[in-house]
Amino acid sequence: MRLIFCCFSFLFRLSDAYQATGCYNLLCSRFVQTNSKIAIGAAISPVSSFACNQYDITVLIWKDPKLGNWWLGIGENTLVGYCPAELFTHLADHATMIEWGGEMVNTRWNGEHTKTQMGSGHFAESGFGQSGYFRNLQVVDSDNSLSTAENILTLAENTNCYSIKSSYSSEWGIHFYFGGPGKNPQCQ
Repeated sequence: MRLIFCCFSFLFRLSDAYQATGCYNLLCSRFVQTNSKIAIGAAISPVSSFACNQYDITVLIWKDPKLGNWWLGIGENTLVGYCPAELFTHLADHATMIEWGGEMVNTRWNGEHTKTQMGSGHFAESGFGQSGYFRNLQVVDSDNSLSTAENILTLAENTNCYSIKSSYSSEWGIHFYFGGPGKNPQCQ
């Protein structure tokens, strides 16, 4: 079972590497939404603007140590809902890998790469205000405490289409920028 919660306001779950299963948002019927004020799949506002105002949202995913449910929270103290413990085999005890980032579906319609941009459509190297970012990456440990993420690896499958750049600072901790235009003269 692969469970993805994403801060760009969608939830995705799959169990077979994109072959036949998978669902988005509340089509994932087993996700139990506990907050009627949060709309899974809706836009999160305010929205950052290119080279202008940038806005953050805190996203927290953790396993309830008593019942084993995997919870999604946003902001400082807003619980959104959970995936019940009985959905999981490999995540029954703990996660073995955590992924942050963006994802594009590229069906190569007409044999061409998708024109769908990621983030603002600018590559990671453009940096703050011009590309998407995740910052202060942390993990919830077995004591339900937050600790800094370690051993971060980055991957962009086609750097002519999308890119990622990781870094560290005392203010942002471990962070990375990501994005790209999709189809362009170098990305076919």
